[in-house]
Amino acid sequence: MADIGEIINANASRAITPAAVGSQVALMSIISIVTIVVFNVLRPKNKVIYEPKVKYHVGNKQPPRISDSLLGWLPPLIRTKEPELVDKLGLDAVTFLRFTRMTRSLYSAIAFTCCGILIPVNVSYNLKNIPSADRDVLSMLTIRDVKGSFLFAHVVVSYVISALVMFFVWRHWKEMLYLRQQWFRSPEYMESFYARTLAVMHVPKKYQSDEGIRAIFESVQVPYPTTSVHIGRKVGRLPELIEYHNTAVRELEQVLVTYLKGGKIAKERPTIRIGGFMGMGGTKRDAIDFYTAKLSRTEQAIEDYRQQIDTRKAENYGFASMAAVPYAHIVATLLRKKHPKGTDIALAPNPKDIIWANFNKSTSELIRNKFFGSLFLVLVCFFNTIPLFIISILANLSSISAYVGFLSKWALASPASFAFVSGVSPPAISALFNFFLPIVMRWLSKFQGALTHSRLDRAVVARYFAFLVISQLIVFTLIGVGFIAAEQIVTEIGHHTSFQDIINNLYTLPSTINQTYINQSSYWLTYFPLRGFLVIFDLAQILNLLWTSFKTHVFGRTPRDIREWTQPPEFEYAIYYANILFMGTVALVFAPLAPLVVLAGAIVFWIGSWVYKYQLMFVFMTKVESGGRLWNMVVNRLLASVILMQLMMALTIGLQYGFKSFMWLTTVPPILFIVMFKFQLDRTFYKNFLYYMPSETELREAKVHSSRSDVSGRGLEKRFGHPALHADLFTPMLHARMMPLLGDVYKGKIGSDKAKLNEYGGQKLDAQVIEGGLRIAAIEQRDLEYDPVLYRRDRGELDWDQRSIASTAIFGNAGSGDNASLYHQKAHQYAGSISGGRASPAPPAFDRYLAQGPSQSLNDIELARMNQSVDQLPLLTDHQSYGYFDARQQPPLHGSPDRMAPPSRYGSPAPMASQPQMQYPPPPGMHRGPTEGYREAPLHRPYPPHRPTSGYSNDPSQNMSVRGGYQG
Repeated sequence: MADIGEIINANASRAITPAAVGSQVALMSIISIVTIVVFNVLRPKNKVIYEPKVKYHVGNKQPPRISDSLLGWLPPLIRTKEPELVDKLGLDAVTFLRFTRMTRSLYSAIAFTCCGILIPVNVSYNLKNIPSADRDVLSMLTIRDVKGSFLFAHVVVSYVISALVMFFVWRHWKEMLYLRQQWFRSPEYMESFYARTLAVMHVPKKYQSDEGIRAIFESVQVPYPTTSVHIGRKVGRLPELIEYHNTAVRELEQVLVTYLKGGKIAKERPTIRIGGFMGMGGTKRDAIDFYTAKLSRTEQAIEDYRQQIDTRKAENYGFASMAAVPYAHIVATLLRKKHPKGTDIALAPNPKDIIWANFNKSTSELIRNKFFGSLFLVLVCFFNTIPLFIISILANLSSISAYVGFLSKWALASPASFAFVSGVSPPAISALFNFFLPIVMRWLSKFQGALTHSRLDRAVVARYFAFLVISQLIVFTLIGVGFIAAEQIVTEIGHHTSFQDIINNLYTLPSTINQTYINQSSYWLTYFPLRGFLVIFDLAQILNLLWTSFKTHVFGRTPRDIREWTQPPEFEYAIYYANILFMGTVALVFAPLAPLVVLAGAIVFWIGSWVYKYQLMFVFMTKVESGGRLWNMVVNRLLASVILMQLMMALTIGLQYGFKSFMWLTTVPPILFIVMFKFQLDRTFYKNFLYYMPSETELREAKVHSSRSDVSGRGLEKRFGHPALHADLFTPMLHARMMPLLGDVYKGKIGSDKAKLNEYGGQKLDAQVIEGGLRIAAIEQRDLEYDPVLYRRDRGELDWDQRSIASTAIFGNAGSGDNASLYHQKAHQYAGSISGGRASPAPPAFDRYLAQGPSQSLNDIELARMNQSVDQLPLLTDHQSYGYFDARQQPPLHGSPDRMAPPSRYGSPAPMASQPQMQYPPPPGMHRGPTEGYREAPLHRPYPPHRPTSGYSNDPSQNMSVRGGYQG
């Protein structure tokens, strides 16, 4: 056993040898260079994959042209600056790119500081005080063996790192606030209906009606009234049925394409096994007949359900529109920390951002889902220790080889291959397991009740990042410490040391712990080269090409697959942010301990900043624009990483000096600085980041929408009504060259007809009708790719009314007279009243509601319209003070006391020059007089006592203005 002890001592605390690190760096560098070459060769001939946004873009936001030369994609990246990127990509993409630029600059500065100061200190100390047999090339560059006053150089550098982080974060926060405020002032945002809409959540049962929503706003004294309100409606299982139907359409299309691949009928009809487990047991059925019958049953179920659905049942959420975007932001700011009638009122999200399945869940369902989701997350964390244990074994392969015979023989017989495997396999296995974690995290966050995709992204970033730090960094380090502690005890047992002596020698354990987590820096030196390769591999999209080719040649691709494949894919901001933050945390934690780690991180950040810029400019699109909403939370986690770095420094100094010396307290002040810095960031930036803060001129010249237009146009209901109420069902599609073969696929007579496809802008395409009434549309080769015009219509961020006018003109309906909104067309499609449509009829109540408005019966209060005289109050004059409304002091407008005059002209938002802090409520002097051509901003006031109250209390004690509201 003495020989084993010598072997262990020779390899003590070496997680991965320098040769293994060198093998990983060399391998990843070579593969990365080959991948870049492959990308440059494939790019010119596969532009649908590498440059889809050149063809598919919104408006004039086409990216710059790229030369087909070998490196022709680099000049546009270098020339295109941030102002142009904001216009073409949106603020979410620019925020991500700014974060990557900040990290590359920040970590470059940290790497320069650490490598320039700490590496000479570490090397000098090791050469003078550590025998050559007890050190290697990597350990000389770390803090592992450094002791005494030399350690204060590392403490000073940790102060410098904290200062650098605060400097870069403050500088970029200022720029982000400017970009965010400019985004609020952009035409796309100012003309969007959702930008002037408020969401009302957790509405009590008593107020779950349109009238109830208005009563909630009447209970608080805010400066501006609502122009329209809408309570959410229950839709039951209709969304599930529609999703089930559309999934059945995809399954039928795939089966038909596979059976008719190449324009020829396969030898055997496809089959499907119903029931059973893993292909065993169950009943084998004809797949085409099964999915066709399934589709027919689903259509009938949706038709029956739509006939029976009662849209009068209300949900516990609603929406209220304001007359102008600044008004909505002012009211949202005033009600931010208030809960009128127990509700939460905030700015409404983009309707395309809403996860409607979670909006319709009850409070009890959300609580239950959060509990089980948290429980499942704990289980995932627990089972994730298994791959971590494997990775830790591989990372400590050189240490445990002394106990495993074949490993010892392998290490002696072929040191090069042993070093290669021990250096390459740990990060490779880690990357493999990490591939599935984001998918699990996204599903968990959605299951637990995220209401919007933007909030879902924030939840994924928070949970995935925390999971990576806890499992990959902290738990992985603890496992390594356990390995080394066990190794030390086994070594002493091998020397026949008595049990009492082993216990007495445990005083050396702190030193062993210190050496262990510092030596694990060599593992991270193999991790970063792999991450750099994966970034470049993501650029080449080789897996996407291989999978598409495999699916085309083996299964065939449906017209729907091709159509969806040709449009730009969505960029997963949450996953990319979390990975960058985790790499940044690892680099920061090891920056003062092992400077080479932060240098490796800086190199990866530089590579990523260029790759991600290319991908966002030419390949990926943003699912729903949130205006850079993720910025605050990713910066918060960057600051938390600095605190974690300082805690590791405190542990290191405490283990080296001993905690009784209190020398470790010298590392505590930066933690306090970071905490105070965070509070200062919130005070200076956060509120202005969340809300649009208009200047006096902007508030005066804001584009004001009348209540009459909002109510008569049903703008709120169109945008924030549940999409299942007017969703179009998928129509099965098949390649035109396969259509003649349908006679051999289905029995019975097959007729010819037209099918109206919403996927193609409502165009009527040739179709065949099989027995049972199912239409299958024929798609010509020239129509397989996504129509760029339709893409612009579907992705446009302008007001839906304007977009519908454009789409009506494009598709030949300009003369129909319906140029108000696409919603009316969709409503009729929903009701199945357009010839050639496939959708099932709507319930009679739905048609009556859209055509005639709500019933005037008191029993139908959920659908009752607001009193027009209340909704269209005349505007105030300058001499009226902020207080309660006095009808006697308000002259009628144009002869009608309940009519709101339209503005004589609309002002455009002023450029962002200076933004004085607004006073709420604004002083009367800030509004122009009525003779200046602008109408004044309407102010919300309690209404005359003779107005019907619909059973809601007018008790002044219940008005929030009495409890700290603004009373003028």
